Amino acid sequence: MPTEITPLILTYNEAPNIARTLAKLSWADEIIVVDSYSTDNTLEIIQDNPRVKIYQRKFDTHATQWNYGLEQITTEWVLSLDADYVLSNELIAEIKNIDFQNKVNSYFLPFKYCIFGKPLRGTILPPRQALFKKSCSTYIDDGHTQLLESQGNPEYLLNHILHDDRKPLSRWLWAQHRYMVLEAKKLKETPIQELSLGDKIRKQKLLAPFVILFYCLIFKGGIFDGWIGWYYAFQRMLAEVVLSVQLIQLEQS
Repeated sequence: MPTEITPLILTYNEAPNIARTLAKLSWADEIIVVDSYSTDNTLEIIQDNPRVKIYQRKFDTHATQWNYGLEQITTEWVLSLDADYVLSNELIAEIKNIDFQNKVNSYFLPFKYCIFGKPLRGTILPPRQALFKKSCSTYIDDGHTQLLESQGNPEYLLNHILHDDRKPLSRWLWAQHRYMVLEAKKLKETPIQELSLGDKIRKQKLLAPFVILFYCLIFKGGIFDGWIGWYYAFQRMLAEVVLSVQLIQLEQS
């Protein structure tokens, strides 16, 4: 694995996940973690890995947190990861074989979503621009999450990251409420002509939860995954219900 890549991870109370994420980064000489003052034993787990440098910063937005992390990196390339992202062995091998002397400045990485550690056939998550040259890239906020602005033409890798979140349902519900407040604000303030088809459907409120249920079960084949497919579909439907309620609340305020 090239030594010019530094993994960058954001954490906040990620004790159920972070050890599995770090276990797949044994190839890295240095790993940067930006922690938003975790109150569980996330830091104790991280400190067992001598290659990790920990920085703590109070969270304000995802983009500013990621950009702060980029400032701590000295290598040319960055691999940005959420604390519940686990690199597959195939992806590690693919990255190892990249010719980093080419003219590509960033790579998109595909996902496989996991429920209780079991991969699904499909996911609503698009590939993420997660491997990139630091000098060509910066993050901007986009609703509840962030987007990477990177100069040059990107390429797509074939092998996947496992999105394997083992945090309890209560934490997921807490996060979805925070996320959907920001998503509702984005949908309300963005001109309709600038919204994607998916976001236009989300603005319909009553329609979106049922569309996402159908999309996950039928279009993405979740019905063939058994109970974990139904679990994921209901989880995503619930998130859209929360968003619909937030949009109604905004419209009435």
